[in-house]
Amino acid sequence: MNFSEAQKRVEFLKEQINKWNYEYYVLNNPSVSDQEYDWTMQELMALETEHPELITFDSPTQRVSGEVSDKFNKYEHQNPMLSLGNAFNLEDLQHFDEQIKELTGLSAIEYTCELKIDGLSISLIYENHLLKIGATRGDGTTGEDVTVNIKKIRSIPLKIDQENLTVRGEVYLSKNNFEKINKEREANEEPLFANPRNAAAGTLRQLDSSIIAKRNLSAFLYYYVNATNDGIKTQSEALQRLAALKFKINKEFRICKNIAEVWDYVQTYQAKREDLEYEIDGIVIKVNDLSLYNRIGYTAKNPKWAIAYKFPAEIVITKILNIFPTVGRTGRITYNAHLELVRIAGTIVKAATLHNASFIIDKDIRIGDNVKVKKAGDIIPEVIGYLPERRSKNAKKWQEATHCPVCHSLLERTAGEVDQYCINSLCSKKITRSLEHFCSRNAMNIGGVSEKIIEKLFNLNYLKSFSNLYELEKYHQEIVGLENFGEKSYQNMINSINNSKTNSLEKLLFGLGIRHVGQKTAKLITHKFLTMEAIVTATFEELATINDVGPIVATSVVDYFKIAENINEVKKLAQLGINMTYHPSTNNNSNKFENYRFVITGTLSKPREYFKDLIESMGGATSDSVSSKTTYVLAGADPGSKITKAAKLNVKIISEEDFNKLLNS
Repeated sequence: MNFSEAQKRVEFLKEQINKWNYEYYVLNNPSVSDQEYDWTMQELMALETEHPELITFDSPTQRVSGEVSDKFNKYEHQNPMLSLGNAFNLEDLQHFDEQIKELTGLSAIEYTCELKIDGLSISLIYENHLLKIGATRGDGTTGEDVTVNIKKIRSIPLKIDQENLTVRGEVYLSKNNFEKINKEREANEEPLFANPRNAAAGTLRQLDSSIIAKRNLSAFLYYYVNATNDGIKTQSEALQRLAALKFKINKEFRICKNIAEVWDYVQTYQAKREDLEYEIDGIVIKVNDLSLYNRIGYTAKNPKWAIAYKFPAEIVITKILNIFPTVGRTGRITYNAHLELVRIAGTIVKAATLHNASFIIDKDIRIGDNVKVKKAGDIIPEVIGYLPERRSKNAKKWQEATHCPVCHSLLERTAGEVDQYCINSLCSKKITRSLEHFCSRNAMNIGGVSEKIIEKLFNLNYLKSFSNLYELEKYHQEIVGLENFGEKSYQNMINSINNSKTNSLEKLLFGLGIRHVGQKTAKLITHKFLTMEAIVTATFEELATINDVGPIVATSVVDYFKIAENINEVKKLAQLGINMTYHPSTNNNSNKFENYRFVITGTLSKPREYFKDLIESMGGATSDSVSSKTTYVLAGADPGSKITKAAKLNVKIISEEDFNKLLNS
């Protein structure tokens, strides 16, 4: 076959496969057999191998091959991806409707109701007909560029019949695929995903993009950005336009002429929730007329023209088969219930938290009891109480543990606290959990070091401390030889470990896992003392006087550095090249707001998180409530009651213009 014939054949095959992908992954109505699809794909791959110059960005073959990225680049959204305000009952919806009518001056409002897909929000940017960027929501202003992984989702077109478009939606995993993945992970002795949303998010952020294709992620698209610029007048029309462009939309949406019809829709799908092939956690209600959006407006975080009705947490009844303790990274003991298998919010649950010993005793929960279980925030299963009328005579009264379930050392409880603690610094579970925390994204951000890898390396005596992470290269051959591990995984892990050496000090301080020292507190402390040496020698008084630190945290930090093993570990980390200083913002005014406390309220030109991060990068503090300690209230449009409180307390109220003057002064 000459080049001209090959070119024509490739174009024909691409058109066929894209058509079949659309029928299968979007319409759920395949027109060819799997065998014919595979033959056609193989022919296309063969022709592209023979003529690599014919490979194009939108070729179906580009979805299949695996690519590995060392990291995901940040992507700044041109239009912020705002979150939605919540409604929990009919009264909340009626109040939303009244506000819309008041803001528009209209007596009747038409709404579009859509299912709230329980997945991961994404933004897709098309330029010159081709998918250029696929990004996660992130904090709404800045997300991650996951284009290489988005390309593997077959329901998302790589090329559209429109020159430029930004569209947003939700990546999700079907219930069937979720169950299939968890069965495979269980067989491989890997940690199970908690729910389909967790699995979808974990899959989309995989560094190996070939995994995405295997797990069959899908995506519903629902928001046409700047739709009115393209002559679209309503949200329902925008959905239809997206469908015409061959995006997968959720066809369960409905146009409702008033809030009463909205409530009917909510009740209908609350009842049908379990019958759907994907998870939903509520209903999104939007004003249908797009021309009203600017009149209705926005808060700093939410559009006022839309709201999310959240389904109430599902509560089920099952039996407690046993109660067992687990130990966390700080040594805190958490009690859990082993349950008879039960399905909650689309997930099979066999265990739930009972929090601590006092909770079990106060609730008088016993082994053998029939109990009510719910998912906190639809994520973590928890026992909320037992059914006295169903208590069996054989229900066994529970006794709290006296020794650690892992190292068997005696547990301790501090006076005035409900939690028990394992204080053995050599407890294996404390060590592995501490290492997981140290490597976590908000701490040292070391990728490629999963819970399973940590436990393997710990059991092989390669990894017993934080500093051991930075010495793993001497076990190169042994680690590469581990099951499900290879040279590429090893190099990714080592690169990530070495990259973490340059982190600013607050990352390390948080990673050490000092009790009561969270992310924000770590930043406040490191900003004050600047070096690890100064923190190690800091007195209780010096720590306790830092805004938002206080005596409990100060005691915890001082006690941590009284222990010789902890000081020695920090010294060893320093010797291994880990940065021990605070990196202030590159802004020359990094201390401009030191000892200033801001409260941010109302609608500003950018999301509140932008101003919060800017203030904190310059040494300032932010708070959600106005008090006598507040220096300034930064107020935008519709500031609410915080202005009134600020006036009563004689706290200075500034506009965004005033704030910018402060920045530039």
